[in-house]
Amino acid sequence: MQTASTNICERMGRSQELSEFKHDTVIGFHLCNKSIRDISLLLNIPQSTVSGVITKWKQLGATATQPPMDSRAVETCSLE
Repeated sequence: MQTASTNICERMGRSQELSEFKHDTVIGFHLCNKSIRDISLLLNIPQSTVSGVITKWKQLGATATQPPMDSRAVETCSLE
């Protein structure tokens, strides 16, 4: 039995990112008019994750997670 002082992250754990294949599969099911609930059940992932993947795809056209942008990698240009 867990005590009340147990950290919530220890109880729930953090899941790993979805593979690019699963992202594409979510979008494929969405394009075949499957509901978010159906996709969630078929792929055994949370409905919130399915919804997030679909929303990101609609807004950005991207399915795979992008690596975080490193501020040092951005080149600045000076206007002269």
